[in-house]
Parts: sequence; structure tokens; C-alpha cells
Amino acid sequence: MAEQAPEVMWTPDPAQAEASGLAQFGRWCGHGGPDGMDYAALHGWSVADPAAFWGCVADFFGVRFHEPPTAVLGSTDMPGAQWFPGATLNYAEHVLTVAPGRADDDIAVIFTREDGLERLVSHGELRDAVGRARAGLVAQGVGVGDRVVALAPNSTETLVCFLAAASLGAIWSSCSPDFGARAVHDRFAQIEPSVLIAVDGYRYGGKPHDITATVQALRGQLPTLRATVLVPYLDEDATLDGALSWREFMADAGELAFEPVPFDHPLWVLYSSGTTGLPKGIVHGHGGIVLEHLKVLRLHSDLGPGDRFFWFTTTGWMMWNFLIGGLLVGSTIVLYDGNPGHPDLGTLWRLMERHRVTYMGVSAPFVHACVKAGLRPRDLADLGALRTIGSTGAPLSTDGFRWIADAVGERVQIASVSGGTDTCTAFVGSAPTLPVWLGEISGPTLGAAVAAFDEDGRPVVGEVGELVITKPMPSMPVSFWDDPDGLRLRAAYYEDFPGVWRHGDWIKITPRGSCVIYGRSDSTLNRGGVRMGTSEFYAVVEGFDEVADSLVIDTTALGATTEGELLCFVVLAPGASLGEVEPRLRAALRAELSPRHVPNRFVVVEAVPRTLNGKKCEVPVKKILAGVDVEQAVSREALANPDALAPFLGLARP
Repeated sequence: MAEQAPEVMWTPDPAQAEASGLAQFGRWCGHGGPDGMDYAALHGWSVADPAAFWGCVADFFGVRFHEPPTAVLGSTDMPGAQWFPGATLNYAEHVLTVAPGRADDDIAVIFTREDGLERLVSHGELRDAVGRARAGLVAQGVGVGDRVVALAPNSTETLVCFLAAASLGAIWSSCSPDFGARAVHDRFAQIEPSVLIAVDGYRYGGKPHDITATVQALRGQLPTLRATVLVPYLDEDATLDGALSWREFMADAGELAFEPVPFDHPLWVLYSSGTTGLPKGIVHGHGGIVLEHLKVLRLHSDLGPGDRFFWFTTTGWMMWNFLIGGLLVGSTIVLYDGNPGHPDLGTLWRLMERHRVTYMGVSAPFVHACVKAGLRPRDLADLGALRTIGSTGAPLSTDGFRWIADAVGERVQIASVSGGTDTCTAFVGSAPTLPVWLGEISGPTLGAAVAAFDEDGRPVVGEVGELVITKPMPSMPVSFWDDPDGLRLRAAYYEDFPGVWRHGDWIKITPRGSCVIYGRSDSTLNRGGVRMGTSEFYAVVEGFDEVADSLVIDTTALGATTEGELLCFVVLAPGASLGEVEPRLRAALRAELSPRHVPNRFVVVEAVPRTLNGKKCEVPVKKILAGVDVEQAVSREALANPDALAPFLGLARP
């Protein structure tokens, strides 16, 4: 019996869909049907002939090559695909050149901070600032291939320094200022930076946090530094012995020029979570990011001149790199720095009203927090300009879908997306010509050959399998840092299915082409032969008002013939008691999942261990409970709350 399709939560307005960037591209390339809106045909072509598709993307967007490529795709090997061999270009040139939406007086950036500080920056002002920062970097001897790192918030100064570094062909890397000293060192020391951009402190939750001691310690641990530039972010009079002031650094007007670099020349280094061992430095190239972000922001997100694009993020999460890509398509980007729940969860929604934001991006946990709080943003703020809400970072529950439609607006598109730091984009997401089904992601993105593989490496439809990518994409990592033979990169993605990228998520692809992400495949709940992603479990447990947070661990060892315990750790809401809520939790899990997925035990903890980017530490905790030494199971410096490990260490197998 065929699976019944879930409720349709949103359908495209025909006129808007036909006018969308995606439909325009479909008509232009001739593969989207007569009206350009046959998404299945367009996607099918994009993965059947990736060279033709990505060549069309480059032509459609007028990618600025200094030296033209000798081909679109020289080698299709995975890993090792050769994209646009012979071509040279520069990411920053695609952001800073005058174009629709990027005239001198067009607004490039709206910056706002939780204490009320706001600043509007025009493209003319942005170009001037980048020219000055570029001159400041040149004065410190920065050139092609040098590394510029930033311990800085989601602010205009950070954006300016990134674009200046990119314009020179230097390599960028950033960490959020709330990262601890060891976590920052573990990332930056690997890439041997020449210049450190750092703030004196930051504000969060209504409190100032001075980090000058961290900056000073970091300087002493990075022997390759030629200079440190101090941005007075917390205190406008802040100084640091031996550091260059922001005023000095930006003193001289400079030429706005762009160093042509090879297509795969490193643009930035992002990092894996680092929960086990040092974080892996993931290197992306100028060309791959330009093409991928033009594609996903203009075609899938339908952003362009006149739009205002927001995503709540810090500089330590790949969504910052994704957000600033809005400048590539001529949109105004909205940067927010602070606590999204301060002074209350209405903060970001009021920001959307104040700046008439078109596309609002948040994490799924933020949506779920709003659901639990009973918030109705449409009653708090005028969200008339809001067209789309993007959600990522974790699977969005069906409650989250329903809440957006009811409490935000039934005509707001729900763009649940999933991808990763590895490619700095989404593999699966929304499109302006596709409907949104309850609890589902609308489909694979163009150029992403997404499949669900069973244990034998065969593609399946309508069943849960491993998320794999079977064809190369331009924004796949150029390399891991300091991995000259590519061994670590191959081990990370290609060991299970040679020549195929295994991402590490469970996915189900429906007969409609939509999909559902079920969480990390290495933390799956496999009970009595029934596999289930942890996201389904959390949707039930965290649907209770009494449960503020939770972590579920299947202690069954890999390859074991006997089943281990299923443990559910819960953080209770104030005033709640486990004795009162546990029977109802058990009944709900039995009814909504299966009797096999009712935990053997519920255990109350004060907090769930999370990475610096807010992801639950399922795999490290599973290792700790199995008796793996904590130093081997997890790097404490990679955690936002390392003290939260304590109760799990007490339960560890001797």
C-alpha cells in the first residue's frame, strides 16, 4: 500500500513562482519545462550532467573569470574532482563590484546588537572600508595564501576584514568570541595565522564579557602572528599592549583590487565540531563557494536585489559564511549579535518587523523554544514583509511546521534545510516552485545527487537509509588542512562507499521527491532491529512542557549480538518532577514510536552536553557510557558546557 502524503503546509503562488530566479534559470537553460517550473526535470538534468549544469550556473550569473576555464569538470573523481581547471577569479570581487542591488547608496548591511546599537552600511561605505582594511593587511605583509583569523562577533568589522583578506587571496578563519581560549587555539594554531583580528569583548544576555585576557593568551600561543588588531567592541576606548588599534589599522584609504586566484584556491577554513580530537580544518575554494552560494541563495532562496536576508548565527558556525553570501545576489544582509532570547523570545521577531526582513533563518531548536513558550510572533510584530523562514541545525519537528504556519503566517514558506559545514551549503532544502509537506524537506537542491543507501549500498525510496552524494559538487572541500595525501578526507567521507560521499545522516526520500532527515546515523536507535533517528525520539519527549531538554543514548555496542540499555536523560523544567511526568513519557513513546523505543531508564541531569555550535553530544556520551576514557571520547574544549559531562562519567561502564 502506497504511503499517504502528509498535509501540504504551503504551496507556491503561481505568479511568484513563475517570476522566481529558479523559474528564470529553468527557462534560460531550457531544462525546466516550457515555464521553467518543472523542478523534477531541472534537478534530474542537474545531476545527470553536472558539467553542463554548473557551466550554465556560471554563465547565468556572469561569474567573473579573469582567466577562463579550459573545461567545466576536468575530472569527476570523488574525491579529486577538478572544477573549472585553469580558471582564476576572486570571491570578494563578486560581492564588491557594482551591480543591481549594489549601487553606492544601496544598503549592504544592517547591523544590530542586543543592547540596541544599530548601524546601516551602504555598499559605497562597505567598499571604502574593505579598501582600508585591505591596505591595513598589506601593511602587515599579508598576501596570497597567508592566513587571517578573527576572534570576533557577527559584526560589520568582521565582514570587512573577511572581504579584505579574500580580495588579497589570503585565507580566512573565524571563531565566535564566546569560544574558550583552548578551543580557539585548537583551531587557529593549526593554520599558522599571520594576523589576528580580535574584539576586546562582547555582550550576551544583558551582560558584558571582557575577553582581552583570552586575546593576550592567544597571541602568546600563535608564534606566526605578525600583528594583532584590536576592535573596540565592548569599550570604545579599549587598548591592548602590543596590538594595533582598529583606528590605526583602518587609517589609510586603499585601492579596492582583487587578486585573481585559481578556482580551488582556499577562501576560508571552517572546522568540524572537534568533539573527538582536534577539529578538522575544512578548506573551501573561492570558485566552489561563489557558484554554490549564487545557486542556493538566488535559485532556492529566491533572494535578490531589494530583499533583506537574516540568519541568526555566530562567526563560529558555517551559517555566518552562508549569510554573508547574500551580498553575492544583491540582497541586504541583516547581522544580529547577541542572545536571541534576551530580553525575551520576541527579540528576533521584532527585529524582523523593524527592518522588513524578507527571509528569516534560525535554528530548529529556536523554533522549538518558541513553540514551548507559546509565542505567537504574528501578534507581537508586523511580519508582512516576511516571505520565508529557514530552519537548520537539527530536524524541524511537525510541531515546528504547524507552529510556523499558525503562529507566524500561513503564507510564509517553511524552508527546512539540511547540509553541513563540510560543503557550506544545503544538500536538501526548499525551492520557490515546490510545495512544503508537513514534517518534510521539499527536495534535494540542484546539483546535489542525493540518495538514501541501504547497508549494501543500494539506493532506496520510501525507506530510511544513509544520506549519500553520488556526484561531485563544487563546494565539496578542496582538502582538509594539513592532510597532504588526503587520507583523513577519504576516511571522513569515502570509506563506506568508495567513490560516494557518505554524509553521516539518516534520510528517507519519499516517492514525491521530498525527504526527511532523522539525525546522525552513528547515533541511531536500533531496537529489536527497528532503526530510528534520534530526532523522532526528541520530538516526542521534548513535546512535554515538563522537559526542557533531553538526550537519548542506545548503549548497544556496534556489532553486538545482545541489546544494551536505552537511556533517556532529561533536563526538567522548573517545578517539574520525573515521578509525575515519566509515566506519561513512557505512554507517549510507546504509542507514537514503538514499545521497543521506550527507555529502560529515565535519568535527570542538569544539562545536556553540547558542542560550541549547540549540537547535542550523542556519540561522545555513548562512548563515555561504554567506558571509553573521557579524553579519548570527547575534547572538553569543543563543548559549550563541559561540566555537563559529570553525571555521564558517574554512569560510565567500569
